[in-house]
Order: sequence, then C-alpha cells, then structure tokens
Amino acid sequence: MDFKELGLISPILKALAAQGYDQPTPIQRQAIPPALKGRDVLGCAQTGTGKTCAFAAPILQRLNADVVVGPRYIRSLILTPTRELALQIQESFAAYGRNLPLRSAVIFGGVGQQPQVEKLKKGVDILVATPGRLLDLQGQGLLDLSRVEIFVLDEADRMLDMGFIHDVRRVLKLLPEKKQTLFFSATMPPEVMELVDALLHDPAKVAVDPVSSPVEVIDQKVCFVDKGNKSRLLAWLMDTLAVKSALVFTRTKHGANKVAADLTKAGISAAAIHGNKSQTARQQALADFKAGRVKCLVATDIAARGIDIEELSYVFNYNLPEVPETYVHRIGRTGRAGRGGTAVSFCDFAEKEYLKGVEKLIGRSIPVLAGHPWPMEVFEVTKDAKGRTVNAEDAEARAAARERRRARDAASQEKKGQKASPQPAPEPAPAPRKKREPRWKKAEGPGVLDAVLPERSAGPEQGEYRDFHRPDPLSSDRIMDATARLLAPRKAPVKPEPVKAEEGENRSRRRKKKKKGAQAEPQSQAERKVREAQPPKAAPAPKAQSKRRHDRGRGPRGGRPAMPMKSGAVKDSTEQPSLMKPYYIEHD
Repeated sequence: MDFKELGLISPILKALAAQGYDQPTPIQRQAIPPALKGRDVLGCAQTGTGKTCAFAAPILQRLNADVVVGPRYIRSLILTPTRELALQIQESFAAYGRNLPLRSAVIFGGVGQQPQVEKLKKGVDILVATPGRLLDLQGQGLLDLSRVEIFVLDEADRMLDMGFIHDVRRVLKLLPEKKQTLFFSATMPPEVMELVDALLHDPAKVAVDPVSSPVEVIDQKVCFVDKGNKSRLLAWLMDTLAVKSALVFTRTKHGANKVAADLTKAGISAAAIHGNKSQTARQQALADFKAGRVKCLVATDIAARGIDIEELSYVFNYNLPEVPETYVHRIGRTGRAGRGGTAVSFCDFAEKEYLKGVEKLIGRSIPVLAGHPWPMEVFEVTKDAKGRTVNAEDAEARAAARERRRARDAASQEKKGQKASPQPAPEPAPAPRKKREPRWKKAEGPGVLDAVLPERSAGPEQGEYRDFHRPDPLSSDRIMDATARLLAPRKAPVKPEPVKAEEGENRSRRRKKKKKGAQAEPQSQAERKVREAQPPKAAPAPKAQSKRRHDRGRGPRGGRPAMPMKSGAVKDSTEQPSLMKPYYIEHD
C-alpha cells in the first residue's frame, strides 16, 4: 500500500514524495482514512512511528477542500507539551502543505510574543501551540478559538506528566462543542483515559504496538559503572564505537551542563539543552546538532519526546529514569521510522532498582556491555541521618544551585558597592540639651532644706560640707536642729470675724422664705409688734460636712483630697510642701 491508496490528494502526495516518504507506516495506514472522513481518532503508538504525518496530512486535505472567503481565522489547533515538538510539527505542516494555499504558525513561551502576534494578525489556518502561551494570548484577546474545526492533542500522556492536564481542560472550554478531535499518546494511563472518554465521540481506535513496548529494532545495552566514572566511560565509548551523533539523557539540568563540559574537555563537541536554557539557546543547540556541527547533544527529559533527528545512531542514558516509561521515550529518539539504532544505559549501584523496573516493563533483560575500563567498585548507597537513601545526582544539583545563588548574591552586592557614591563625612552630633527644671522648682525659690540647713546652699568654698556635693541629712546635729524648730512655740492664729446669719443661709432656705413670705406675715398688728420686740436670732451653725463627698477622702469633684488649712496660720520654716496633713503641737 502506498500513500495514494489512502485517498490523499496530489499536492500532498508530491510533498510527501519530496520528503522521501514511499510507504506509509502502520499508524499512518490506520489513522489517515478515518481522519479524512471526519471521525474522531484515538491513536496509541510508539513515538517515532510517523504520528505527525498521520494527523497533518488529513488536516491539510480537509481544510483545503473548504475554501474560506474573507479574513483567515484559526480552523485547526494542535496542542503539544514542549516547544521543540511544537516547532517540529509546524515545520512538518509547512513541508507537507507546501503546494497548498494554507497558512500555519507556531506559538510557544520563552520568547517574545510580538512576532507571534504579528503572524496571528495576518491570519492563519493552522495553529500549533503549547498550553501556556496559548492561554496567555487568549487571555489578552489576541486570538479566537471559537471557530476551530479540527483539534489535535499530541503526546497526551506527556501533558499529564508535565502538569499540563489542567491547562488542557481550560483550552477545551474555549473550543466549540462540535469539532473533530484527533488524540495521540504513547501510553494510556487512567487519567488520560478519563480525558478520552470526555473528549472523543465514537472514535476510531488505532493501536499499533502494545502500550509502552520498546522498538524492536533498537539494540539495547547496559553498563555497570560507578557514578564518578560515567563521564570517562561516555567519552571512551564515543571514541571506541566511532559514534557520529549521540543524544545523552541526564537526570538534572546541572548534570547536563556538567556532562557537556566534560565531553568538551575530552575533545568531543557537545552542547546542553534543558529548561534553564533560553529558547534561543535551545533552538540553536538543536539546529547545530541536526546540522552535524555538534557531535553530542546532552539533554534532560524535556527533549525525550517528539524530537525527530534523522540518522541518530546512539542514545545514551547517563542516568536511568525513575519512571520506566520514560526509558522507552528516550531510546525512541533513535530507530525512527523503522531504522536501526543503539541505546546504551549507565547504571550505578543506586540505580539497580530503576533497571529492574525498566526490564519488567519491556518484558526482557537488557544485555550487559562488559569489558570497559571502569567496572563497578562501589556496592553501597549513601543515606542521610534518618536512614533514607540520598540520590547523589540530586544532592550535587542542589549544592551547585546554592553555590550559584551565593555567587550571584556576592556579585550583586559588589555591583551595588561600586555604583554607590561616596558617603559624606558624618556631621558631629549636637551637644545634649540641658534638662529644663520644672516650673514648680523655679517658682519655689530657696528650698526648705536650704532654710533648715544654710550650709546646703553655700558655694563650693563655704559651709562645713563644701567638699561634698550633697550634705548628709541624717547627721545628728541637723536632726536636733530640725526637731527644735518643730517644737518651738507658735503664735496663736487670728480668729475670723463671725459671719452674719443672712449670709450663712443657703439658697434653698432663701427660696423657701420667698415662697412662704406671704403666709408667714402675721395676721394682726399685735403679733407684728411682739415679733419686732424679740431679739435677733443667732446665725445657725453650719451643717456638719461629714456626709459630703470630699470628707470621704475625695475632693468636691472626685479630685485630690481637700487639705485642711488653718486660716491665718504662720508657715513654719521646717514645713515641707507635701500632700500629707501637717500636725503641730498646740500650746495653751
């Protein structure tokens, strides 16, 4: 069977022939016919079996059959997990549709959005995108997905692994309910099957190989080697096996940089590609590797899916993956489209559990490549204080990250120090202000103790205690002198003049008098004469003040206690200003 028998039109057949496609792969033979009829397709096939062509050719043919009059709009959306895969799919659309009047574009993060926005404004028929940038531009109102006719979700299980499944659900809400869906995945975990059941309607199921089975044409080997000798063994195998191009997978980003540097020191051209690299650097490294300018490309699992590199002869697993399915995706970078290839895995003592998982998944043991100069010599794992196994690669990556952070902080501090202008000399601090004396002290004048002890106010050269700053108030002669003054006889106080009765009456008594004035008037002239003849009554004594508030320890308005003072009293020279009641000895 050839591509013509699948029902493809002549422009697409010419483009496929120009790409060197003679016979369709199994996934292409089973997926293209139902896709051309407009049915949903569920494709489960090993990576590298031609899935891109299986959905790209039908999309191009269906969109070309319905010509759009007026401005172009997005009629087909292809969603992919990685930037590299998005670029590769867009290149395939451009190659397969070179003879058709259809436009395609690709959008992804890590680069400026303006060039991508300009392409969208010109109008596109086919859009290839990663979830993050797609939702970003849609949120800005720069693209419209309401008229999408064909939707493709590629590498669905990879979307799940990378945490994009929630973004995929958000994208699905932006699409019209009536559309054709093409769903492709290398594995079908339960979470992916739930998405399939909700998304596809009566799909044509295409399963080429058993789930997660390795490509049979790949020659797989394993080398047991200690962690510290892996870089030496890799350089030795590159020379011994005369490797022309190799893709090396590491566990961490730091490990990718380190392996690339070790290979470069050994005289082997190498470049690293991982998530911390800018998109421009990643594209440049991948382009150099495809062009043959770089012999070895060291990558993390970000490059484990969808990168199609022609004539890739070797894949090296510098670190075995924890997830066995990832091993299948890694080695699938070689042996593309039925070609042969070799996959060599390095395994230290701590990674033996990962090797067992891989062999259980593929259903057979991987042959051991023996005879290399660095056989395994360490047969124990590193554990922390709690007895947990420590992954050496992760620990090294964390230590390197801390060191880079310290270096950045030091460089930032040094840069700030250079930019800072010289600070002027600090001005001398002003002299402390003298504490101002309170007003009561200023108004008081000479203190009481000054009157009792004249030498207290004497100058520095006067008085008996001129050598001391403060005299001793408890010395015997001062106590006797103060006691004598307290016991001295006092003058009798001047008694105040008696107050008239009318002035002593309170207001209430006056009011009562006014009210009863008319009734109190005598009825006869005789009574009036008797009353005039009586002597005036003495003024009533003032009422006792024992029941008033200020006699209970408070003032008239709840303030300080009222101090009883004797009118006309002469203040003694020893009397102190105090809140306590002064008591004096009364002399008859």
